[in-house]
Amino acid sequence: MGVGRSFQRANIFPRLTVFQNIQAAVLVHRGKSFTFFRPVESFFQEETEEILRRVGLIEYAQTVSGALSYGFQKQLELGIALASEPELLLLDEPTAGMSAQETHQTMELIGKITREKGLTLLFTEHDMQVVFSISRRIMVLHQGRLIAEGSPEEVRRNPEVQKVYLGEGR
Repeated sequence: MGVGRSFQRANIFPRLTVFQNIQAAVLVHRGKSFTFFRPVESFFQEETEEILRRVGLIEYAQTVSGALSYGFQKQLELGIALASEPELLLLDEPTAGMSAQETHQTMELIGKITREKGLTLLFTEHDMQVVFSISRRIMVLHQGRLIAEGSPEEVRRNPEVQKVYLGEGR
């Protein structure tokens, strides 16, 4: 349906290799998950490798996914979401639990991919630096109510957003 999604906590197959995780997602998207007469290893190898290159994991293709660092697991999950060839990418706290360096690298990667693929990105994030660094339009919710909407600068200047999320006097 044109929507790819990742979860707040990495949702991968930890016993499969990085390549197999992406390949499985491509197989499902292409409707080939129930092929009985040909080994699946031969399907969509180039497409799988392209996604691995795009998310920066090609050198880890044969690594068992559960052995990856948390940041790389999140990159793998992004690759799984991209395997569905989405037009809209939904990310739930894409940098949760990451170091400052991992957060910066992840947001650079997400920004690059969304620009190159022309994707619409919709994400939930509590780290305001992350939100302001990548967003063109922001909607701010507080206790289930929309309190602000607009460009990053408009939202940053909004008194209610300052009070609730950024702290008084910022």
